Amino acid sequence: MRQFGKYTLLAIIFVIMVFPLLWMFYLSLTSVQSQFTIQNFIYIFSSNNFGLYLFNSLFVGITVTVGNILFCFMCGYALARRKVPGSKFWLYTVLIVLMVPVHIVIIPIYILMNKLGLYDSYWALILPWLVNPIGIFLIKQYISTLPESLEEAARIDGAGEMKILFRIVMPLCKPALAILAIQVFMTNWNSFLFPFILTSSETYRTLPVALALLLGYQSIDWHQLMAGSVVAVLPILVLFLIFQRQIISDITAGAFKQ
Repeated sequence: MRQFGKYTLLAIIFVIMVFPLLWMFYLSLTSVQSQFTIQNFIYIFSSNNFGLYLFNSLFVGITVTVGNILFCFMCGYALARRKVPGSKFWLYTVLIVLMVPVHIVIIPIYILMNKLGLYDSYWALILPWLVNPIGIFLIKQYISTLPESLEEAARIDGAGEMKILFRIVMPLCKPALAILAIQVFMTNWNSFLFPFILTSSETYRTLPVALALLLGYQSIDWHQLMAGSVVAVLPILVLFLIFQRQIISDITAGAFKQ
């Protein structure tokens, strides 16, 4: 009975979480007369530049994710392995930034982008987010748990520092880097406020902003809005389905190695 109650509760939670997603797919594939159709997708791509908005979101999300993987990894490695002058100070600055709500920096970033002449460009959507303090702290903590003997052995064999960094340490950090990549990509993919403030033209408009404006333009045409929402949700679903097993297997493998 205890097992039955547990699985019943889990099934109820599953239905509550999945129902809105299924309802979104249903509305996107039906017309006002509840007939099956793909015209909603054809309409949003043909009349609202959704292809451009989708490309912008993908380009910004992938670029920011790659930048975070590279820069957060290098910063985390320096803090974990190098005796950098004032290393504790730099680590404390990372922790302090973590405590600052991101919306507090909206006005400073807006002013900075204007003064640099980067407003309404890809640079405004990418540069402020290329390094994530959460990512630096995550990678630093993860590298601190790795044994230094592998790096020392590579140095004895004549490997250079860059080879050690990218050929030995980086593969060992795959679980942490995968988690960082998914977190950063999802955050930037779903970001609305900063792209809305830092851009003004359709050329650099991202998908969340386009969906908000579609809501206003179409006077809440739910079928077309849900079609646009499906387009926005699919990359996240695909990303999760592709990487969920890899993340779990890598973490489990790391636990066994420990």
